[in-house]
Parts: sequence; structure tokens; C-alpha cells
Amino acid sequence: MKRAIALLLLLTMSSITAASAAVPKSFTFTGSGYGHGVGLSQYGAKGQALEGKSATEILNYYFPQAQVTPVIDTATISVNIAHQVSALSLVLPATDTATITIDTAVANSFPQNSALNFAIAGKLITGPGGIGRTWIIRWNNPQSVISVNVGKTKFLVSHGYIQLKAVNAPGLGFRIEATNWLRLHDEYLYGIAEVPSSWPAAALQSQVIASRTYALMRMNSIKKACDCHVYNSKYDQAFVGYSKEGEPRYGHLWKAAVDATAVDAGSGLAITINQLPVSVFFSSSSGGMTQRAVDVWGTDIPHLENVADPWSIDPAVNKNYASWTKKVSQKVMAKAFGFKDVIEVRLGERTATNSVLNVTGVSSDGKTKTLPVGAFKTAVKMPSSWFELITLN
Repeated sequence: MKRAIALLLLLTMSSITAASAAVPKSFTFTGSGYGHGVGLSQYGAKGQALEGKSATEILNYYFPQAQVTPVIDTATISVNIAHQVSALSLVLPATDTATITIDTAVANSFPQNSALNFAIAGKLITGPGGIGRTWIIRWNNPQSVISVNVGKTKFLVSHGYIQLKAVNAPGLGFRIEATNWLRLHDEYLYGIAEVPSSWPAAALQSQVIASRTYALMRMNSIKKACDCHVYNSKYDQAFVGYSKEGEPRYGHLWKAAVDATAVDAGSGLAITINQLPVSVFFSSSSGGMTQRAVDVWGTDIPHLENVADPWSIDPAVNKNYASWTKKVSQKVMAKAFGFKDVIEVRLGERTATNSVLNVTGVSSDGKTKTLPVGAFKTAVKMPSSWFELITLN
């Protein structure tokens, strides 16, 4: 009897040890590309520009059903530059003065080298000279650079004007939404920071045209949550204000690329079908072929189709993401699936480009869960949907 009990205990301990050993400490993946891969491949544009292609040729390649044509772009666009903040300050240079309008009140003028401080007070914003829901701040010298400070974060603005509005944020109460209102035609585009300014001119110009088109398609309404047409971040497209055109050595090259895509003072080149701007997207690079919109977001946009993109997987063009390796810890993987642990990861269906559509996790207690690849990528910070699982460590 004692021998039987001892044997049973030994078997039980062996099972526990085996189960523990079956839980890997990490998972290693290899892949290619960075981003969603729909539309314009930015590294693909760079590669084609290095081969001598023009911006129009590059865009016709990635959007074969569309054309590059002039469109009117005189609208003023509202860009959110500080979202759901409780306080901020604006710092004027010593060479300028500011004029402030509070709601519909008469404008007040503030002297040179002023630091203007604003804060939420209930449902309104307090600031220099008063209290109100909406503040408009203009500066008199068009060459000035205004610093918008939220804590230690500084955002530099040089064009248009700044609006502050108290907006009710769900779960937070009223917060300040700071927006920069400026001309889409050139002033907004001067601040787009989607690609390095040191790239070839044709690659820069193709990005300008794509960014102009993206913005034009978002001018129909103001988003209530941000009091803006577009965010200054990945939620729309990267906008860094004066920091782009003012960057050392290369900022003037980006500004020149913007100017090169202007047809005249009131129109610029855009990606169109039947002379009308269309929905466009862009990302850093693909796994060798761009994605269809339907395979990434579930919505079919016919002009966003699969296009061969060999430049993205050429290490001479795309040094960091032509190929990459990503190690994911057990802790991160388990959290992604909501399990206590993950012992197996299964890569599911794939698109025509060989990108993954879904990923299944298996826990040591037999649970399984399948995640869309977008949710999986976000949870584990995977660079793209083009990947393979190579080892469990």
C-alpha cells in the first residue's frame, strides 16, 4: 500500500513538473514590414524614388485605379495638438504680442515674452484676463514660433491660430481641447512628420500628396471628442507643427516638397478618381506586397488593392524592417489572451500576401481563444501582420 501511494505521489509530481516545463518563458517570431501595409508603402516610395521614379509614378503604382490631379485645397483645417488636458500654457517669443478672444468678447492684447496660463475651472477655462468656454489666441508676427506646453511636453506652432475649448470628456469631466487652425494647402502639410525629410524628393512629394488627400477626406465634420478635423497623432497622421519645417539641415527639403506639389495658391495635387479625392492610407512598409483594406479592416475599398512591394523587403532600402525578430514574454502573451499562461500559439488564416489574419492561444488548462491579428499585434507590439513563430523558449 505504501509503495502504491509513493508511486502515485511520484507520478503526480512528475506530471506537475512536466506541465511546468511545458509553459514556455517566451515566444520568438520573425517577420517583415512595419504597420498595416494598406495603400502607399513609404519605404516602397523611397525605393522607387532612388530608382528615379517621380511622385506621380510612385502614386500611380500604389493606387493603380486612381490618378494624381489638382484639387482645390483652400480650406482651414483644425488639428488637435493637446487632447483632454486640464491645464496648459502658451509662451510667446520676445518679438511678438498676442491677441486673445474669449467666447464673443472683445479681444485683449498681451505683451511680448508673455507666458499665458490656462486651466479648467468647472465647465469653463480660466486664463489671462477672464474665463470662458472658447478661447482664440492669435499672434501678430507671422514669423513667430509659439510654444504650447503641457507639463514638460512642448509643441511648437507657427501658422494659423490656436483655439482652446472646454469639452466634456466621458469619465473625466470637462477638459481642454487645444487645436491649431491653419491652411491645409501648405501650412498644415509643412508640419506632417510621416517620413524623414532626408529622403529623396520624389518620396517626400508622394507623401505630401497622400497626406493632402488624407486630410481633404476628413474635412466634412468636426470630431466632437477632440474638437478637430484630425488628431496630430497615429489616430490620423503625424503632425508636429513647426518642428518639421524647422528641423536642422533637412527641414527646408520637406518644405520644398510641399511647395512642389502646389499647383497654384488655391490648389494642390491629390489622389483622385473622377477628379475627386479618395480615401487613402499609408504605412511604413509591407511584407513584400501591400494589403487590401478588406483584409485589414473588414471594409472593402476597391482602389486599395494588393500591389507588389519588393522595396519593403530589401535591406538596402528598409534597413530595420526588411526582416525582423520579435521576442514576446510569457507574461505579455498570457495577458494578450487573458489566460494564466499560454503553452501554444497557432497562426491561423492568411491573406493572399501571406499576412496573418488571426492568432489562437492555448493555455495549460486547455482553454483556447482566437484573436484578430490587429488585436494580437497591439497586445504584443508586433511590427506587422507578416510573421512566423519560430521558437518557444
